[in-house]
Amino acid sequence: MSARHRWSRSLFAGMAAWAALGAPCARAQAVPVNASLERSVKAAFLYKFLSYAEFPAGAFDDPTAPVTIGVLGTDDIAAELAWIVAGRTVGQRPVTVRTLRENEAVDGVHLLFVPGWDQRRVLGLLKAAGPARLLAVTECENCLQHGSVINFKIVGRRVRFDVSLEAAERHNIKLSSRLLTVASLVHRAGP
Repeated sequence: MSARHRWSRSLFAGMAAWAALGAPCARAQAVPVNASLERSVKAAFLYKFLSYAEFPAGAFDDPTAPVTIGVLGTDDIAAELAWIVAGRTVGQRPVTVRTLRENEAVDGVHLLFVPGWDQRRVLGLLKAAGPARLLAVTECENCLQHGSVINFKIVGRRVRFDVSLEAAERHNIKLSSRLLTVASLVHRAGP
């Protein structure tokens, strides 16, 4: 695939994600999903989620430390993300992408994407990550109840996401109300 084709595909995905996060009415205009486009849209969402999340002060080693997106074992999404974030910043910080392997520590990661629909595997990985100050994003059923902050799902051939405010609170992550308005479902903390 040529660099120009990748660039236009990434730009299109980024614009779709930006529109979806920028205005609640844009949800109805989400992009239909095929495997390649789904990957691009999810990568764009992962980058945009950072703009709507506030990490605690101790999440960064110093004021110039980058925001790091960790992608577990999915080189294609990591490559797509690296293309999207090249030269970009979030809150004055550069953005980096790291591909992680199954048993690799998540130290220094701010957003962790754990792909896959194998719920036991995903839950084990979330448990291993522990209560780190990170924004955990998954794509399997019921993962919000087990530590994920944001969970992708496909609804009517479109990429959507649910949010768990309880998990965000446990991880000391504050999410913008703008993000919550475009989530399919928002799971709030206890009574």
